[in-house]
Amino acid sequence: MSATPDSTLASPEQLIADLHRQLAEREAELAECKSERDEALQRETATAEVLRVINSSPGNLAPVFDAILEKATSLCEATYGALAIFDGEQFRFAAARGVSEFAEYSVRPRPHGDTPLERLMRGEELVHLADARALEAYQELPGFRSFIDTRGVRTFLQVSLRKDGALFGAIGAYRQEVRPFTDKQIALFQNFAAQAVIAMENARLITETREALEQQTATAEVLGVINSSPGDFGPVFDAILEKARGLCGAAHGILTICDGEHFRAVALHAIPPRLSELVRQPFPPHLGGPAQLLLQGERLVHIPDIRDREVPSPLNNLKRIITIFRAAPLMAAIRT
Repeated sequence: MSATPDSTLASPEQLIADLHRQLAEREAELAECKSERDEALQRETATAEVLRVINSSPGNLAPVFDAILEKATSLCEATYGALAIFDGEQFRFAAARGVSEFAEYSVRPRPHGDTPLERLMRGEELVHLADARALEAYQELPGFRSFIDTRGVRTFLQVSLRKDGALFGAIGAYRQEVRPFTDKQIALFQNFAAQAVIAMENARLITETREALEQQTATAEVLGVINSSPGDFGPVFDAILEKARGLCGAAHGILTICDGEHFRAVALHAIPPRLSELVRQPFPPHLGGPAQLLLQGERLVHIPDIRDREVPSPLNNLKRIITIFRAAPLMAAIRT
């Protein structure tokens, strides 16, 4: 009987090779599943930890921002992270990760610039740059170029903090090498941005509720003084000025009454004795000054910085007084 061809031996060898290949494929699939499971677990754990910080820090955004940046930069493999608040005119960095100098920056965007923050201000939800040095702003703006070069920033991811179309701020992640973020990392970063917005909204609601309660309490206390001091205006004026000053965060305060031509202070807080003596005596309103505006019918006069305002020479003394106090004058008319 003639010998069988070698193919009879090759079949078992081929079968074993196929089995090894299939085993390797299954092991690779298992490793990928484990990796995805671990990543999902890390994301869920990070999200839970941030939510825990939000719940334990009502109205206090600093620890929330720090926790968000820590988790976001770690899970997204970013060298740096920063979170900025937008006030309608400029961005002010409120938290930073990886470099403390971020927290000292404030940026006033240009209306038509191409930096990431400027693009977010114009309505983009996120800006993902493989290499920040490719931006026109890198060539045109020395400050932006210095920011990029000093820290070796290359890949740039910036996500807006937005609610109902209103821009609250931005959160960014930066790498020192040209290595774009993956779709999963971008989605994760957007999730952290959403958590930051939730925290900011919670803080706003808590602050508004607290302020409303403080105002109601102050009003009730003033009414209590009025009821307990019939015909005696002194303690009433003192209580009104103290509550108003405290709620508005003012260091100094004066409450004056007007007889139609002259003003006279009837309650004072933290006013130097020499000035107190002057304002307790009847004085006419200065031409163009806040008091005259009230006499002319204005219900409220608010001057953010009187040193920036052109006023007639008789108000120079007032400007010097304001400079000493470093105050922003706010005067309100009380009419019957």
